[in-house]
Amino acid sequence: MESGPAIFTGAVFALFGTGLLVWTATRVRRREPVALGVNPVASATLAGLAAVASLVLAAWCIARVR
Repeated sequence: MESGPAIFTGAVFALFGTGLLVWTATRVRRREPVALGVNPVASATLAGLAAVASLVLAAWCIARVR
């Protein structure tokens, strides 16, 4: 992977993952629904997993830069 696209892609994944993780944690702490009409535990778990997966992808993309 070329370094320019890898850095950009890693930054996008990192920003999205961080934003989603912060937003989900804030909603859970305030006891507000993460997704309307869905089981609160399931929606918080799924959003948390998506955020962590995004952060892992960001780390992988940035680790590929040489």
